[in-house]
Amino acid sequence: MQYRTLGKTGYDVSSISFGAWAIGGTWGEVSEADAMAALHKALDLGINFFDTADVYGDGRSERLIARLRRERPEAFYVATKAGRRLDPHTAGGYNAQNLRGFIERSLQNLETETIDLLQLHCPPPEVYERDEVFGVLDGFVGEGLLRAYGVSVETVDEALTAIKHPNVSTVQIIFNAFRLKPAEQFFAAAREANVGILARVPLASGLLTGKMTPQSSFAPDDHRNFNRHGEAFDRGETFSGVDFETGLQAVEELRPLVPEGMTLAEFALRWILMFPEVSCAIPGAKNAAQAEANARAADLPPLSEEAMRGVAAVYDRLIRPQVQDLW
Repeated sequence: MQYRTLGKTGYDVSSISFGAWAIGGTWGEVSEADAMAALHKALDLGINFFDTADVYGDGRSERLIARLRRERPEAFYVATKAGRRLDPHTAGGYNAQNLRGFIERSLQNLETETIDLLQLHCPPPEVYERDEVFGVLDGFVGEGLLRAYGVSVETVDEALTAIKHPNVSTVQIIFNAFRLKPAEQFFAAAREANVGILARVPLASGLLTGKMTPQSSFAPDDHRNFNRHGEAFDRGETFSGVDFETGLQAVEELRPLVPEGMTLAEFALRWILMFPEVSCAIPGAKNAAQAEANARAADLPPLSEEAMRGVAAVYDRLIRPQVQDLW
């Protein structure tokens, strides 16, 4: 496992970390036994950063990570998110009272006194403009409820606005071979501001594993079934906003770029790590085998310039017209 510094937090985090959305919910059924096996395997392989949210399974994901802490002596970092419990989800809801309530609930779920990293969970765009919201978070750091805070965003513009606030330590943003805009328009600014980057949806909701076909089907409670057009939340969260059929075509054009002995999923994760501004990629895992497959990418050799150019060419021709201007 390789490690990188997570922006202003100073945490040295595994370059392949663990995204805990899948073990919480909206990815189909995942048993507690499988979820715990995935978490334990990740820790076994040197993964030391786990990203969750209070709405993943209504706290289930946080509680599973708390169980991992009870069962293992190793120290590791946990990031969670707050804000999406608001109903309605409005900018005005991001106030001291509501945020404190969300944080206290997460502290209880995680069985800890301080959250390593709290992220605003894809709030309405106007929240990023409000100094008072970030002042509230500064206050929570001062109280010892949080060690650091950051944001999880939908768009590059939101990321650029967020890092104008001096104590934003991290930005979580969708970045993968089907979403190149962050590298083109955000990474340099993040590097200058010493902001850590968490690459989420790194496998484009599974498209970049290369295991899907036109006949692939998903469980009723899997967002890949019910959110393809943004019915439940931002469409970009599902297959990175790429039309499913176009994504399958792009995957076939990526296959010849994959070095011998490497899977497409490993290639896709290693591609993300070719960007030094990325602190870590956070693929999800529903079981121990998936956690192990994800972790392998951290120790693969660098990709060739030819492969990097090939990915960009596929993006430019098939993907860019669909996603570049939306996120």
